[in-house]
Amino acid sequence: MQKNDIITLDITDMTTDGSGVGHYDGMAVFVPLAAVGDTLSVRILKVKKSYCYGKIEEIIKPSADRCENDCATFKQCGGCVYRHIGYKAEYDIKKNKVAAAIKRIGGIDLETRDIIPSNRVERYRNKAQLPMSADGALGFFAKHSHRVVPCSQCLLQPQIFDEIMASVTRWARKYEITPYDETKNKGLFRHLYLRIAEKTDEIMVVAVINGNKLPFEDEFVQCIRSVCGDRLKSVQINENKEKTNVIMGKKCRTLYGQDYITDILCGIKVRISPLSFYQVNRDMAEKLYLKAADYAKPQDKNILDLYCGAGTIGLSMANKATSVVGVEVVPEAIEDAKFNARNNGIDNARFICADAAKAAEVLAAENYRPDVVIVDPPRKGCEESLINIITDDFSPERVVYVSCDPATLARDTAIFEDKGYKLKEYTPVDLFPRTSHVECCALFVHSIRR
Repeated sequence: MQKNDIITLDITDMTTDGSGVGHYDGMAVFVPLAAVGDTLSVRILKVKKSYCYGKIEEIIKPSADRCENDCATFKQCGGCVYRHIGYKAEYDIKKNKVAAAIKRIGGIDLETRDIIPSNRVERYRNKAQLPMSADGALGFFAKHSHRVVPCSQCLLQPQIFDEIMASVTRWARKYEITPYDETKNKGLFRHLYLRIAEKTDEIMVVAVINGNKLPFEDEFVQCIRSVCGDRLKSVQINENKEKTNVIMGKKCRTLYGQDYITDILCGIKVRISPLSFYQVNRDMAEKLYLKAADYAKPQDKNILDLYCGAGTIGLSMANKATSVVGVEVVPEAIEDAKFNARNNGIDNARFICADAAKAAEVLAAENYRPDVVIVDPPRKGCEESLINIITDDFSPERVVYVSCDPATLARDTAIFEDKGYKLKEYTPVDLFPRTSHVECCALFVHSIRR
């Protein structure tokens, strides 16, 4: 097979990032925007030793899963990958993705529970991070690149975000605000960062800039107030002068309103600052945390919540637990967690600002012994040293693992199993409809106490 060959291909599977997979003359062929059941005419774009990449030239026979794409930037944007298939097919793919990782990487032959599907597939995101293009338009990065794809309407975010984007674009062009060019580390405006608290309808807007001050700051605030009205509770500047692809810097300055917004999650009032972690799909986060509570069985238990963010998981169980200890490395998130505990009248929770592994080491040295450990790590998963501290020093009855990456969950599952903690059950939860991402909640039980 050679570049620019055109072949007829039946799509029989999907990759973890949402590309279709077919086989031709013994080689796997990966094709974006394909669906299982498609028969396609495919142009080969790149050939490797045992696999190749192609693009659709013609859909000869469409899959029964196909549906009409309703987004003008779908094929260019790096966000959605499943707008061309129905939602039932999408969550089946995600369920199989998690199960395959647990079996192939984790080496565990345990059937997954049914995926908990999202109650909404559109307009569910409460956060957006929008880079600015060279001409002042806001949008999203193209897949596997930092090329900005301008987007005036994103169907995953609330309509008010579209209106804010349009107003800020007009402001940027009027006052000739220079977009940041990461290849040269020059220019000012890096990202527009938006958050909305769905239960209270409070909106936060943050300009991430390569500098200390934004020109025409008053006009910037006014252009946002003109579309948000009383819903706008916070406008801030975030300084990020580092040569990095990390979006947020460490320093924020409030231009208007408060330093935070407040949402309600699992009956808990949650203060959210720009640097605090908060799930982007509030409704499905509640279902995820209810599943975590089901696995943790927090009644009269001492709970250690690692990677706790603003404390949401642990605080949602505090009314049943004997005690909650939360650990998070981001200082602003810990301050939010402490405030959230006070604001909700919760006096059996304390929070520690430290790296999860370091804090766990200190707590173990203090002879602290949790009954349940909850971990909600970033995409890279848990450090093996942390798992060793959890299993060897804490030795809890249960470990509840909330994961945003099936591959690292599966990798860590094998380590927990080797340390005597058996994977008893796991449940995929779809917090990110139309994208390739899926959350999962897993329960590990000490084999001796099982």
